[in-house]
This record gives sequence, structure tokens and C-alpha cells, in this order.
Amino acid sequence: MPKVQNAPDAQAYVTLTLHAHLPYVINHGTWPHGLEWLLEAAAETYLPLLRVLEELETANKPLRANINFSPILCEQLRHPVFQKELPRYLERKIESAQLDKSYFAKMGEQHLATVADYWERFFRRDLEDFEKLGSDILRGFQHFHETEQIEIITCAATHGYFPLMGFDQAISAQVKTGVATHQKHFGEQPRGIWVPECGYRPAGMWAYPMKPQVNSPEESWRPFERKGVEQFLGENGIEFFFVDTHLIETSARFTPYDYLIGGAQIALEEDSGEPHPSLYWPYLVDGPAKGKINVSCFPRDPKTGTQVWSGDIGYPGDPVYLDFHKKRWPGGHRYWQVTNSKIDMALKSAYYPQEATDRTRAHAEHFASIARDVLQNAPRNGAPPILTSPFDAELFGHWWYEGTEWLKNLALVFGREDSPVKLISCAEYLDRYKPTGAVSLPEGSWGKNGTNEVWLNPDTAWTWPHIYAAEDAVRAMAANPKWDSTHDSLRLAKQICRELLLLESSDWQFLITTGAARDYAEKRFNTHLDQFRVLIDAWRRFEAGQPLSNESLHSLAEIERRDSVFADLDPRCWTTT
Repeated sequence: MPKVQNAPDAQAYVTLTLHAHLPYVINHGTWPHGLEWLLEAAAETYLPLLRVLEELETANKPLRANINFSPILCEQLRHPVFQKELPRYLERKIESAQLDKSYFAKMGEQHLATVADYWERFFRRDLEDFEKLGSDILRGFQHFHETEQIEIITCAATHGYFPLMGFDQAISAQVKTGVATHQKHFGEQPRGIWVPECGYRPAGMWAYPMKPQVNSPEESWRPFERKGVEQFLGENGIEFFFVDTHLIETSARFTPYDYLIGGAQIALEEDSGEPHPSLYWPYLVDGPAKGKINVSCFPRDPKTGTQVWSGDIGYPGDPVYLDFHKKRWPGGHRYWQVTNSKIDMALKSAYYPQEATDRTRAHAEHFASIARDVLQNAPRNGAPPILTSPFDAELFGHWWYEGTEWLKNLALVFGREDSPVKLISCAEYLDRYKPTGAVSLPEGSWGKNGTNEVWLNPDTAWTWPHIYAAEDAVRAMAANPKWDSTHDSLRLAKQICRELLLLESSDWQFLITTGAARDYAEKRFNTHLDQFRVLIDAWRRFEAGQPLSNESLHSLAEIERRDSVFADLDPRCWTTT
């Protein structure tokens, strides 16, 4: 299939990154938490984004974004349960829109009836597109990757949070399984990775923040030397990743999650007066493997990010855009504008889709103007500077309904012949311009205050001793070749590893901390912990010479049925670092 032309030469570049990820929810609840999250994201973000990419392909104005599909999301998008349930979900949305339309017409609310008709057409288009794709959303994105209109990158297998994971083998397994899963779904080695939560940890001495809840020798939990994140990436063929602003410029402390956790008043800039590297270049990450590991990091730009992330001071809070929170039940369709984010829900005014769509063009122009101003003042070292804007993909379409249309208009603005700034993917930029500088990064994330505190705090501290004990148990199991001695012992070992990966998902601590779905997150963590314990107990009896009992095999089959992901998972991933 024909590829788009390379990004044109420009005075400067912008690279957009969309991080698509949801924790494993299939077979673990439906509504309000569970499979419904995945169905909503597919209907409101992934399918509409494919339509935008198709429109841009027709216009020959490629988005050239880096799009990450986390490995666990890939597994879910090709899971038969999802592929069966999404059409049913869309049919329910169509039916509820039809009922709303009849109700509003009967009540004399003609405009709201028109909006209901808009939703009927929207979800009907989703259904038609899903059928055309053969129920395979990833296939649609792969087309745009193969024609080089986007660059699909990978993530850790289940979005484990690297700075707090207990063993190098655990991080290695997250990366190796992530790369292998990407290769399975997209047929090639990924060049870039979204490190979960932009969580970075340098090489050096590391100590457990708390001891595991098992009787282990004290010396097992003393500080020890750890690898840096860049070493795991380089050893697995990854060329680039993303870091938050403050890891490059320590005086800038704004992070996107500050807005999600009520920190909207945090200052965006604090000039310390000390020199610091520019935010508008990629850098080689300097560490113990200097000269052997060729991995680059792209720093997040804070100025443009606030415009897209913030519902208080950014685009999503514009009065004409669709209000996320006010919904009509049953059905859950939305008929009201933001109006004012501070007013009572009852006072929200009616939504006008065309007016909101028109507003995205002005906001695309505004974003482009900010990027031009920032890049005009960026230092130059012989290569054009590049501004990196990373976001959660689900922000576009799901949280900010008009966001996908904004992305399209942004590509059209930067695609003008006279635009001095052009869009480019990170991979293409690195092919043209090799980094000339290196940085030694501190530990940090894009979480609140740039630290680990979203994932390690008084509400979540109880989870980590369990994770460390489970990681230790898997490391010991993988080192014993007996797990590969029979068909059933291999099944058992692979499912033990799956349960550990699911237990390590950073989503559980995030949901507990934010309170967004605390009960669900705690239940899910404990479910995987309980299942892990059942399986590891069966392994220890088998390791001691007992055959696997019928009861153990029955439990294994039930857990496999619920958590059937990463079919080709290799327990040997836990034997190397």
C-alpha cells in the first residue's frame, strides 16, 4: 500500500503522542466499572479516531502521531468477548437514542430531539465501521501505521509502574512480554515505548519502601543495585521513550495528573535561575551502560499540555463543548453543554454539535500558535527543535468529545504549506536528526508532584508487599526447569505469570488514590492476589513432588477462562534481567 511522503523540512516540529490503555476488564464486571469502560473507549475514542485518520488520509494531511496501544489493551481489543459485546453495546446506544428522540419530540423539545438523532447517527456509524473492520479495530490502525501516517509504539505488558517494582526480572518481564505482544498484533518490532505513567528510575542502589508480608530472610530485602529503565528498553530494541518535564527541567513541577487530583492551581513555571537542558530536543539517556545503550527520551512540553489536559483552563472546559458528567438515563446520552464548569447540573444549557465542532478549529489554531511561539524561542543546535505533546488517547472523544475533531483540525493547520512548524513522529525525527546531547535522569513520573506518590501513599501502601512477595515467588518458580516438564505444569506456570502481570497493573493504585473506582480497584487487586495464591500453592506442591490434583486443575481452568491473555507468554522472561 502506498506510504505518505516523509514529513517536509521545517523550521521546527511538533510530535503528538496518544497513549491508549485500559486495565484488563473482560470477565471482571460490566457496569459501572468493568467491560463498559472498554466499550465506551472503543465507541467514543478508537473508532472516531480511525475516522479522523481516514479523513486526513483523503486530504493528504497525515497526523504523524505516535500512538501507543498497551499490550493488555491489544489483547482485549482482539478478545472474542469484546468483539461480540461491542455491537450489542452500540445497538443499545442506538435504541436508547431513538427512544430519547421520541420522548423529546413528544415533549416539544425539538432541538433535543435533533441531538438525539445526532447520537443515533454517531453510534450507527460506529457499528458500520466496526463491521467493515471485521470486528478488528487494531487492523484499522495498522493500516495507518503501514502507510506511515502514524507510528504505533508499545508499552509495558500490563502497565506496571517501574520505579516501585521489586526486582529487575519483573521489569524485564513487563518489557519483554510487551514487545512480544506488540510483535504478535502488529507483526514488527516496536521502535518506541510509553513507559507507564512516564515512570523512570535510574540505575543504582535501591531499597524496598516496605517489606513483604511473608517470612523472608532479612538480607533478602536489603538495598541492592538495580538497572536503569533505559537499560531494559535498549536490551529489547526500544529506541525512544517519553519523560515528564521536571526530569529535564527540575524547576517545572506541573504534571497532567495534578488536574485530575485537584491541583489545578499549581504554578506552571518556576525559574530557578539555574541553567537546564532545553525541553525541545531528544536526549540520549546517560547511565552505567553509556555508549552501549542507544535509547533517547523526549521531554513533555508543559505549555501546550495544559491547554489540552485541563478542564479548568484548557480547551475541554469551553462552554460550547459537550458536558461529560450530565447524562440522561436510561441510555446515558449527553444533551448539554459545559456551559460553566462551576454551575449546578440543572442549569446546563442545550448542546449544539455544529457550534462545538466549529470551535475546535479556533482551538487548533490557538494550539498551533502557542507551539510556534515556544519553538521560535527554543535554542538551536543544528537540528530543528521538536515539541513533544503526550496525552492519554481516551481524552480525545471520550472525556473531551470534540477532541478527535480537534486533532483533525490541528493536522490541517500544521499541514498548510506556509506553516513553519510541521508534525512528525518521533521515529522519523530520530531517523533524520541523531541526538547530540545526553542527560542523567532522576527518578520521577508524570504523576502528582512528579513523584511516586499517586502509586505509593497511605491508601495504597498495603498493595506493594503483596506484589513484592508475588514477584519473588515467580522469580523462584521460573528458575526451576520443572515448570516446563508437563503440559499441565506449563499451563500452571504461564497462568501464575499472568496473574502476577495483572496484579502489577498501576491502574489499581491510581484508581484507589483518585477515588475514581476505589472499590473496584481494591476488589480487582485482591482477586488477582487470591488467584495467584491458589496457583502458587499448587505449584509448590508440584515442585515438592506431588502431582497436580483434580482440584488444582479445576481451579487453573477456571482462572484461565477469566484471565486468558498473553497466550504465548514465556515464564523464562522472569529468569533474566
